[in-house]
Amino acid sequence: MGAVRARRHLISVDDLPDEDLDALVRRGAEFAAGGAERDRPLREHVVGILFRRTSTRTRTAFSAGALRLGAQVISYGPDDLQENTGESVEDTARVLSGMLDVLVARTAASEAELRVFASQQRMSVVNAMSEAEHPTQALADLTTLLGHFGRIEGLRVLYVGEGNNTASALSLALSRFPDTELHLRTPEGYGLHPRYLEQAALSAKDRGGHVEQRHDMTALPSVDVIYTTRWQTTGTTKADPDWRTAFAPFQADEALLATSPEAVFLHDLPAHRGEEVTAAVLDGPRSLAFEQAQNKYHSARAVLEWCTGGPR
Repeated sequence: MGAVRARRHLISVDDLPDEDLDALVRRGAEFAAGGAERDRPLREHVVGILFRRTSTRTRTAFSAGALRLGAQVISYGPDDLQENTGESVEDTARVLSGMLDVLVARTAASEAELRVFASQQRMSVVNAMSEAEHPTQALADLTTLLGHFGRIEGLRVLYVGEGNNTASALSLALSRFPDTELHLRTPEGYGLHPRYLEQAALSAKDRGGHVEQRHDMTALPSVDVIYTTRWQTTGTTKADPDWRTAFAPFQADEALLATSPEAVFLHDLPAHRGEEVTAAVLDGPRSLAFEQAQNKYHSARAVLEWCTGGPR
C-alpha cells in the first residue's frame, strides 16, 4: 500500500466541503490546460476499477488517469467479485481495503453499497455513477465551464430532458457557486428527485443563485449554457411504452439554441442524434460535448490525486 496523508471518499457532491469542490474543479482545469503535471504522484498506489454497468468515458478516464499518475490498475467486471456467490459487501470491503488504495465503482443501485465500501479509512472510494447521482460527471461539467468561461460564478444553465443522475449531480454542484442559475425543464413524471431539487434550491438561495424546475418548454430563459443528456439513462428502462411522446418537445435542436444565441451546448454522452439532440447541435460550432468528454479524464486525475491526499 502506498503512503498517503489522508483518505478521502467521493460518494456524493453533497459530501464535499465548498473548498474541496472548488479545488477539484480548478485542479481538473489545470490538468486540462497542461499545467498540473507532476512526477507520477500515484506511483506507489493500486487503483481498483469496478464497473457493473457499461461505460466508455468514465471507465477509460479513471483507468487512463490512474496509469498516467503512476498507479497500477486492477479492473473488475460485473461478475468478477465473490459478491455474486453470496459474499457480503462488508466482507468484500474489508478484503479490498487491505489491498487497494482507491476503488472507483459504478454500481447498479443506490449509494448504499458505496457507503459500505467507504466505511473504512484504508481505501478511498469514488462513485463513478450510482442510480441517483453521477458526481464525477458534474466535476467534468464544471471543469468544462471553467475552462471555457474562466469562471463558474454567475453562469446560467438550462438543463433539458430527464432529471437523471447527471442532472442531480449537476444541480448539487452548480448551486454551490455564487449567483448561478439552473433552470431544469423536464417531462412530467421524469423530473429531478425532490431531495436533489430541494437541496440545490437551498444551496443556491444561500449563495445568491436560483434553481427551478418546470415541465414545459415555454418562456425559456436566456442562458449561457444549454445542457441535455441521453433520454434513456444508461442501464435503465421506462415503464411507459409511449415515453418518447412525452420527451419529444424537450429535444435540443436549432430552435432551442436560438433562444440563447450566445449559449454553448453540453451533453454528457453517449448521444443519440435525432432523439435528445440533433446532429446540427451536437456537431455544431457551439457544442463543447467532446471537450466535456475529454475533461472527464482531467477531472478523474484531479479526483484520484485528491483521494490519496494530494493537492486541493
